[in-house]
Order: sequence, then structure tokens, then C-alpha cells
Amino acid sequence: MKLHIAPPLIISAYVFSVSIFHNTVNAFSLRIPSTHRTVFLPQVTLNAKRWMVATGVETNAAVATPENDEIHPRRDWTHDEPPKLSEVKRMLPQEAFHIDTATSLFYFAVDFIAVASTMGFLNSVVSSDIYLSFPIWGKFLAVAPLQILTGFAMWCMWCIGHDAGHTTVSKDRRFGALINRVVGEVAHSAICLTPFVPWAKSHLKHHMGHNHLTRDYSHQWFIREERESLHPLIQLSHATRNLQLPILYLVYLLFGVPDGGHVVFYGRMWEQSTAKEKADAAVSVIVSLVTAGSLWINMGLANFFVVCMVPWLVLSFWLFMVTYLQHHSDDGLLYTDETWSFERGAFQTVDRDYGTWINRMSHHMMDGHLVHHLFFTRVPHYRLEEATKSLYAVMAARGQSHLIKTIDTPDFTQEIAKQFDKNWFFVNENQIVRK
Repeated sequence: MKLHIAPPLIISAYVFSVSIFHNTVNAFSLRIPSTHRTVFLPQVTLNAKRWMVATGVETNAAVATPENDEIHPRRDWTHDEPPKLSEVKRMLPQEAFHIDTATSLFYFAVDFIAVASTMGFLNSVVSSDIYLSFPIWGKFLAVAPLQILTGFAMWCMWCIGHDAGHTTVSKDRRFGALINRVVGEVAHSAICLTPFVPWAKSHLKHHMGHNHLTRDYSHQWFIREERESLHPLIQLSHATRNLQLPILYLVYLLFGVPDGGHVVFYGRMWEQSTAKEKADAAVSVIVSLVTAGSLWINMGLANFFVVCMVPWLVLSFWLFMVTYLQHHSDDGLLYTDETWSFERGAFQTVDRDYGTWINRMSHHMMDGHLVHHLFFTRVPHYRLEEATKSLYAVMAARGQSHLIKTIDTPDFTQEIAKQFDKNWFFVNENQIVRK
């Protein structure tokens, strides 16, 4: 009988315990309270205190009131205009911009082991005689929890590759570029079957045009009042939207909707690319194809689908859900060429709280997204929590907390289903800021 379950199970439990333990230790090492924030009154860091003293704002004035405005009549804040990037930088602790290569690689190693152990455990189960003796429904029940666990581990690894795409794994002068590239190729191209360089290219364009009506990447915006005039295929896509959630990332990568292909190079993201850039991107595609092909050949189609592709669909669901909810809210605004600025677009992103441990194991991709969009090449994931608390403290002291979008989203799977069904990629005309 082929059944080797106990060792991988022990390894899997150990890896996730290490991950949780290290996230806890890291939180305390950054001088962050162990309880998760629920309001705009976080601990004020030293840098934030210095900023408030320098600008005449009392450090204990956590919430702006008419009385505070009377105390500091000289401070004429423009309450509906976000601060400039240079001003936001002074609100954050200097440590937030410290990228430590060893710390980054530690997280990479932990997530790598997590993926290897969970996927290895899943493969052991699928290869066992007991599993093969089950009926179809029994096989499904046996592997579904493991597929979800493996897919989540892949999602956590995807977040590390995301840091590599932003060059925040390492800033080492000699080897930083190489380290970021290797981590990105392993995390994205190999493990997550997402060609790293093409993804990094389109993702950078998303950051440079966030919440711009026409220049944003990663998804399109459609004006709800104009939906009757949309192309029939787009109308069909809207009509079948609820069937597409599990495969939207696959469509994005393979068919280039809406940015351009990430496997075959066509579409708007490649319009001004040189042959050298495309050749470099092709390396990532080759890594993904060789990885997928090798696994397919060695495991067989059925096991490859069960062990690799179903967890990949779980990863893609996490990725689409997080990305969508970060950039969609009922009061979110879009801008045109005449009204857009980098800061305005960034402050329309949403910090969502999925729960303390999911936030941490997802490397604060959800609850630190505003700071990430403001400093996407300068603040690594393990500094986002501290930086976010500092930003909230100073913005509250300025009376500008209303510019920060935060939503508690513990029922995230229900939230994505509800929001995607209700809004899809539509935005109302009154949400577009025109000149």
C-alpha cells in the first residue's frame, strides 16, 4: 500500500506554525501592538510625532474637531485634497523604507517550504492506494481541503513574487537586481505559473495609472450609464460574470483582457516594447511552460490537474478577489487626464481587514494597500503595518481620516461574490471626476 501521509502532514503543520510565529515576532519587532487596529487611533510612531510637532499639531489630538481647529487656526488643511507624496513620506517612520534582504529571503523560504510541503502532502494522498479506491465523491472530499490549503500557500508565495516585481525583496547595490529576478522567477513563473516579467510590466502600468478612467491596468472601467452601447461581447461577459470568477486570472494571462497577453505578447502593454524587452519577458514564459510541462509529464494529466491546477485556481481566486476589492468601493472615484494625480489615484485604493492572521500570512497585501500604492518600490511588505499605522495617526491629526478608505471584510468570499455581481467593472458617471 502506498500511503505516506504522516511526515508531510507534520511538515505542513510545522511550516504554517513557523509562519504564524514569525509574523507575530515580526509584529512586535516593529513596535506594533499585538491587537489589530479597528479605528483610526493607532500608536503614534516617533517619526509621526516629530511631524506633528513640526507642523503645530498636538500629538494627542488623534481626532480633528472644531476645537482643535480653533487651537491651530494657522493650519489651513485642504480637507478633500490628499497630501503630496513628499509630505506623506515625512509622516512615515524611517524604518518603513528599510529593505532588508535577509528578512525578505526568510519570508521567501518560509512560503517556499509551505508550498512544497502542502503540495507534496496533496500529491502523497492522490498517489495512495486508499485514495484510488475511493469513489469520485470520496476523492473530492479527501482532497478539497488540501487543495484549498495548497492554493492559499501559493497565494502567500505569489505575494512574495509581487515584492520582487516591485524590487522590494532586495536593494543590494551589487546583487539586488539578480535577487529580485530569481525570487520573482521562482515565486511567480515556476510556482504560481505566472510569467514574472510580463506580469511585472503590466502591474507597473497599473501602479502608474491607478484609478485613471482609461490608463489604469489590471481591469477595465465601464460607465454604467453607457452599458447599452458596449460591444456585444462585453455585454455577454457582463451577463455571464458570475460564472467567470474562478477563471478570470487565466483569461487575463492567456487572452490579454484587457491589458495584453502575458504568454503571447500582444495588446496595449507591448505596443512600444523593443525586441530585447520581449526576449527578456520570454524567459519567464519559458520557465512557466517548462515547469507546467515537466509536472504534467511526471505526474500525468489527472494528478497534475488535481495537485497543481486546482490549487492554482484557488490562488487565482485569491488574487482576483484581493485585487478587485482593493480597488472597488461604493464611494470610489475615477479621474481623467485633466483631474488625475498620482496621490489622488492612490487614495482611492481600499485598505481591507480580512482578519489578523490572514492579513499577516498574506503579507499585508490587503490591509496595507494604500501605503503600498504610495511607495510601491520603497516599502517592503513587512514594513506595511507599521507604516500604515503612522499614516493613519497623522492623517487623523490633520482631520483627513475621511480620505483613507478602510473596510472590515471578514466575510471576504461573500463580499467578492456580492460586489462582483452588483457592480462588475461598472462605475457610475457621478463617480468620475471630470474637469
